[in-house]
Amino acid sequence: TGDFQPDTGAVETVTTEELAELTTIYFDFDESTIRADQRGSLKTDADAILAQKNLGVVTLQGNTDERGSEEYNLALGERRAVSTKNYLVDLGVPSSRLRTVSFGEAKPAVAGHDESAWKWNRRVDFAVNR
Repeated sequence: TGDFQPDTGAVETVTTEELAELTTIYFDFDESTIRADQRGSLKTDADAILAQKNLGVVTLQGNTDERGSEEYNLALGERRAVSTKNYLVDLGVPSSRLRTVSFGEAKPAVAGHDESAWKWNRRVDFAVNR
């Protein structure tokens, strides 16, 4: 059959802005625990993931602010992503639809070297692999 297309490994990443129903989750300094004020957003995210079977695998991208070593921040970003995944699984999202990755401090959402920037960089973003 001439219609076969080999898997090139290319992945289309859809940003959080393109998935308006999936909300970025924010964390306190040096924490990976889901904050009480973020739980409602995660419930909404879980409902959206469950409702949209065509989303594919949702990647939870853990991020940190710039403080701490690169190694520490990669580990903290991973803990944040895993914490978010566990919370979504507890809300009924199959773990097979979720994966985690940590960017540590490598992908800041806001530039700056004080709390007004850092609070936006301590987060988990959502991306979808189609």
